[in-house]
Amino acid sequence: MAGSRMQLELSRVVQCTSRLGVLKGLGRTGQRSLEVPGCLLYTHFGTVPHLTQDTLHTMSNLPSVTQVTLSNIAEHQEVLEEFKDGFRKFAGLHDTVLYCSLHDPAMLCPTGYTTNKTVSVWGSGGRMELTVAKFMALQKSVQPDWYQSMADGETWQNSTSRKRVRKSVDRTLAHLDECLLVHQKSQELDGVEVFGVVEGGDILEERVRSARETAKRPVAGFCLDGLQTGSMDQSLRTQLIAAVNKELPEDKPRLLQGVGRPDEVLACIEAGVDLFESFFPFQVTERGCALCFSFDISPDPERAGRAPPAVLELGEEKDTAGDTKQNGDLNHDDQTQMTSFEINLKDRRYQDDFRPLVEGCGCYCCQNHQRAYLHHLLVTNELLAGVLLMIHNTSHYHGFFAALREALAEDKLDLLKRRVLRDGARQTERKEQDG
Repeated sequence: MAGSRMQLELSRVVQCTSRLGVLKGLGRTGQRSLEVPGCLLYTHFGTVPHLTQDTLHTMSNLPSVTQVTLSNIAEHQEVLEEFKDGFRKFAGLHDTVLYCSLHDPAMLCPTGYTTNKTVSVWGSGGRMELTVAKFMALQKSVQPDWYQSMADGETWQNSTSRKRVRKSVDRTLAHLDECLLVHQKSQELDGVEVFGVVEGGDILEERVRSARETAKRPVAGFCLDGLQTGSMDQSLRTQLIAAVNKELPEDKPRLLQGVGRPDEVLACIEAGVDLFESFFPFQVTERGCALCFSFDISPDPERAGRAPPAVLELGEEKDTAGDTKQNGDLNHDDQTQMTSFEINLKDRRYQDDFRPLVEGCGCYCCQNHQRAYLHHLLVTNELLAGVLLMIHNTSHYHGFFAALREALAEDKLDLLKRRVLRDGARQTERKEQDG
């Protein structure tokens, strides 16, 4: 395996942990880059849910890296092998860097199906069992620019024993060694990068061991797995991430899987995470909601994608809805519960609300439609509802990451945190007063 072209160039490290920089050398030509902290473009089989490629590319500031998952692709292996030109061309993704992960971060996978030799992924046709040989054959047919190594990630549940966690780390390292061996001998994967996976459940010693051993392998970056929303308390997650990152080289990126909520993203960036999966806007869209939180740290509230201070009113509305979840609450069975960063447009209060989703937002939805119209589309089950919500939620979420980078560059991260977390804090205070 040739030396990695992918290189993380840091321009600032704030408070010794939060990292600002550019991930360079991406793609087969090595000419693409991605700003960090940042996120990938989440897709189902190469397509952002609800959006055509033409609609998607009317948006600005989209990530240069598109995420696809083997859980969507594995059952189409024979078709891709016959096609021969890789998934990017097959799906019409001509101008993007392609990253292939094992599981869909928006879906919780059943546990109990891994062995010493196989892992399972879940597609539309059910469970598919992957050996290293089949996993690597899939990578050859997909022809990504980088991919996550095969891993045993079934230790995120609180009830997982120390023995099972240790076995998970051992299996994941063994899978990585086998994948690298096949990779090094494969002409089809020449120039493709591999990310090693750090496991370890909620056990600090195993997390550190997994990170230390993975860092010894010739990988281009690291996937931090088993820390997803609902699996553990944020303070424990932050502690584990901080310990892991001390074992990882500074010039290689750290991608955190399964975390998308803005408050959790902020905490994880402060612990040293560089990259996230942007599945959160899709989950918000699927429940008929719109992202509606403020991340403005500039004096000009009219900048595209930025909500002005008036967004505080939304926190008051959400408090009376009775269907929101306070920041920091855990739900171990479902990571798709409504959060305090969104409004539920199916609620009847929006049937005569003629404001945009977010005042000052520059997305197509907010520039052309009102909350009342989105409410109408949702209650009548019109497909356009998902399209418009996905446009707004995607734009708003990527605007949040742009604001994150701006805040790190200008020493305003604390100000951004106050903006983002303000609504949740107000809700908590009001609930305590009411109680």
